Amino acid sequence: MTQQGDNWWDKLYDDAAPDTAPTVSGDTLDDHFDTAPRATTGPPGGTPPPPDPPPAPAAVLPSLPPPVPGRAPWEVPEAGPRTFPAPSPPAAPPVETPTVQVPLLPEPATEGPATEGPATEGPATEGRAAEQPAPAPATGVTAGPGTDAELTVEVSVPVDLPRPRTGFVGSRPPTYEAEPTALPVARPGELADLVPDTVLDGARYGTCTLRAASVRGDSARYRGEPRRDALLTARFGHDETALVLVAVAAGSRAAEDAHLAAADACHWIAEAVCRSHARLSEDIRSGRRGDLKSGLHRLTDRTYGKLRARASERGLAPDEYTATLRCLLVPADPECRTRVFFGIGGGGLFRLREGAWQDLEPLLPEPAAVVGAPVLGFGSPPAAQEATEEGDRLTMDLGITTAPGPLIEQPVPAPPEPFRFRASVARPGDTLLLASPGLAEPMRGEPALARALADRWADREPPGLAAFLADTQLRVTGYADDRTGAAVWEA
Repeated sequence: MTQQGDNWWDKLYDDAAPDTAPTVSGDTLDDHFDTAPRATTGPPGGTPPPPDPPPAPAAVLPSLPPPVPGRAPWEVPEAGPRTFPAPSPPAAPPVETPTVQVPLLPEPATEGPATEGPATEGPATEGRAAEQPAPAPATGVTAGPGTDAELTVEVSVPVDLPRPRTGFVGSRPPTYEAEPTALPVARPGELADLVPDTVLDGARYGTCTLRAASVRGDSARYRGEPRRDALLTARFGHDETALVLVAVAAGSRAAEDAHLAAADACHWIAEAVCRSHARLSEDIRSGRRGDLKSGLHRLTDRTYGKLRARASERGLAPDEYTATLRCLLVPADPECRTRVFFGIGGGGLFRLREGAWQDLEPLLPEPAAVVGAPVLGFGSPPAAQEATEEGDRLTMDLGITTAPGPLIEQPVPAPPEPFRFRASVARPGDTLLLASPGLAEPMRGEPALARALADRWADREPPGLAAFLADTQLRVTGYADDRTGAAVWEA
């Protein structure tokens, strides 16, 4: 450095020229610059530099908080936690699926844990990599703190649940489609008379499980006609004295208002049973077969009397506004297994016992062809306590108050078909089926249908509502009428 430069440096940083501000500490930036030339060349004359001034007392220094990790010393500490609104997440870039390498175990295995990527092939995998199927997609992979073998893979495997389908039995499928095609015509003022295509119901009381379904026939679905079958399920009473009624009615094919007649028959017999359910339940649990038969016969005759009166109001003949009626009474008492059937008209009553169907309602022969003793509960003579000296059957008075009816010049004609009654005791494992004519005819005429239902219902738990509906709709070529069935499974 030149002499001129040294004089300039000494004038600027010489100790004789005091600073404009008092020195507070000996460890400042100016002090470091002041000692820089003395450390290199020193002052003229070789005089040693004076010692650094002593540091200021500790009391003069301001008290600083202890350093906080991750924060500069001059930053002011926060008073407390602060919250910020969460920013909206940016669009995530496509992430490549990581490849998880799972070490193969020495023991042979046909199926291993699924991974998110192909495993690394090694000597142990040669010859088997091509045989192993592709792994299923994994939803998550969790690795434990141990070795590579500690790996948990969560695999999501879709499961296809079977849906009930409407099948058919026989050599060929029926002509009509299996699903509804056309709706019935609706008219103003008659919307309350519309009938749904399908009715499904079920319950469980005591030792029995009930499933009931009524379905419009294939021909009625194709032509847009209403369902002529009617189904009614009801419970009267409470607890063990309750009584379950299942009523099935089928209107005439040729009658225009057949669906209305079937609905009226079910409603009127239900009203009659409701008024007398307490006495009927006691008679069933006590085994009073004679009282049951005479009382239910009287209630059924009253129902058909109302049907004839309704036909007269509509200006129709009695046979133009009528329906077959079949009913089943099931007590809710688990200690009582008596099941009572009664009704008028065609249909069927079947029992599935030990894998075979039993027809509990044989067809009535012509009066001239009757031979042998009558069948119990099917045209049998009255018991001694039920007959008078003149031989007439007494009708049980169930305490039903009947208002005086209008003057009738001629006696009301009896129904065209005889009254049917049967009381039977169920066994564990039995299945009792009450069927309308549309279901009873293929049960008797197509053995494949009876076998198919026996295979589905024998020695198994009662089906669900959807499965029972699919079973009753099992189609048969040549049988396209409405189907209504009520089945009772005994535990």
